[in-house]
Amino acid sequence: MRNLGFRKSITRGFVQLARRPIYLIAMILIPIATALFLLSLMEDGLPSRVPAAVVDLDHTEMSRSVTRTLDAMQMVNVTMKLNSYSEAHDAMQRGEIFGYFIIPEGFAQKALSARQPEISYYSNLTYYVPGSLLFKGFKITSNLASGALIKNVLSGVGAPEYMIMPAIQPYSTHVHPIGNPWMSYAIYLGNSFIPCALALMILLVTSYSIAIEIKHKTSRQWLEDANGSMFMAVIGKLLPQTVIFFTVGLLIQAMLFGYSHFPLNCSIWYMILDMFLLVIACQSFALLVVSALPNLRIALSVCSLVGILSFSVAGFSFPTEQMYSWIDIFSYILPIRYYFLIYIDQALNGIPLFFSKTYYAALLVFPLISTSLLWNLKRACKNPVYIP
Repeated sequence: MRNLGFRKSITRGFVQLARRPIYLIAMILIPIATALFLLSLMEDGLPSRVPAAVVDLDHTEMSRSVTRTLDAMQMVNVTMKLNSYSEAHDAMQRGEIFGYFIIPEGFAQKALSARQPEISYYSNLTYYVPGSLLFKGFKITSNLASGALIKNVLSGVGAPEYMIMPAIQPYSTHVHPIGNPWMSYAIYLGNSFIPCALALMILLVTSYSIAIEIKHKTSRQWLEDANGSMFMAVIGKLLPQTVIFFTVGLLIQAMLFGYSHFPLNCSIWYMILDMFLLVIACQSFALLVVSALPNLRIALSVCSLVGILSFSVAGFSFPTEQMYSWIDIFSYILPIRYYFLIYIDQALNGIPLFFSKTYYAALLVFPLISTSLLWNLKRACKNPVYIP
């Protein structure tokens, strides 16, 4: 009898997916399209030659040298040479440039007379990546200009060459980025934002497929098909979705680690297990939300809010250690957070699996917690009341 109820629940789950194309669009098309879009967008790894402008108000050989130095930077492409701050600001507002560098009038004269001229630069951080790259290029150029000026002044007073360079640069640094020596944004963002988009779809589809039964008042029949077992009804409904989501997740990992050749410094099975647990954890999180709030509109709103906030709160673009404490705590109830930490430990750093055991265990906690409110979901299914 139990086997019959289980088979009927799974059959009902497959039929539900087959009858509504929106399920297949959300489960297959959107995650894969998002992966293709982001991977093609960041195909070069790191944006280069970001359009910028120079406002040279000095028009001397020294200011032109600074302009040439700036244009030689890999991250900066000086596309405009303007005559005033207002022209440069208007060009940035029109989106023609992402920043501008201002060399003030009397720059060379003040520099040679040791009167500390001021160089100003502005970058549009509304576009975070190009704005940040320009800011970095502007800062390096201003530091190089400062060093060149000091060298000219010291040479002018007769200081020997072997004393000048240690005064300008007392020490040299060698930078060796761990895990991502190419400094590729695609390696970091692709492996975080793409799985997060998949997690968002899992939350929405799971909560919708369960709550729609209550809205359409078919939840009694759904429960009867499972012989009155809420646990069996949920498993039968979510198992077909698990198979599809996990298959899509494997395809995404094949695109990331196979086609794009992103670093994978661990066994591929560790990341496959990570993806499987992510799917289960996200389904369990959505089940917990629907069990606590058995209403289609409210459950979808909560899941969509959590899914969207995951992009910023889970620590992809800003370290959680620097967030407010209550936001940091919130990040650890997100399943995608643990997937991301496992990816950093295993695929990027390649540390022993033992040190990631806590994160794997955390993903296993979600399905255990989700069963705690099944009694409330069962009560709502027996007496379906839809509140628009």
